[in-house]
Amino acid sequence: MNTTEMPVQSAQTLIKSTLAAGVLAAIMLTTVILPAEYNIDPTGIGSALGLTELNSQEQEIAVPEAVQRGEQSFAYRTDTTTIEVPAGRGIEYKFQLDKYGHLEYEWVTESGELYFDFHGEPAGDTTGYFESFAIATANKMSGSLTTPFDGSHGWYWKNNGQESVKITLKTKGFYEVIGLKQ
Repeated sequence: MNTTEMPVQSAQTLIKSTLAAGVLAAIMLTTVILPAEYNIDPTGIGSALGLTELNSQEQEIAVPEAVQRGEQSFAYRTDTTTIEVPAGRGIEYKFQLDKYGHLEYEWVTESGELYFDFHGEPAGDTTGYFESFAIATANKMSGSLTTPFDGSHGWYWKNNGQESVKITLKTKGFYEVIGLKQ
């Protein structure tokens, strides 16, 4: 039978190792951690290494502007609509919203999945530009949108199936219904 002898550390060696680790931790605390995290530099080494800049109280922090809804052209409303997407066809359903207008939505199909593109088109644009917010194939979706520009916003749904699919769409927010575009 093989026996392996494990070295046993003496108490003196353990005490020396513990003291060395404590001294190293104190050095790291005063030269690196305090200057970088708390902008406290008792030795001046943190400033020489540029660590005090990491948490300088004089630094200006860029805070994003809060979204200003401002005056909205449309009154707050809630709607529930049933939309039928014929087999093998696509349709659009749109809402008119002001810049920073808010729309909360939830839609679900009775059966089957639909390809969709949730997007917006800026008011007055004649180039055909639109911005997509979500593109997927699903049988339901819910969320909210704060619009980045004035214009029409809504969904293009495409039914690649063999039977028509009914969608129940619930919305609330500051908008006007444009409705169905085929």
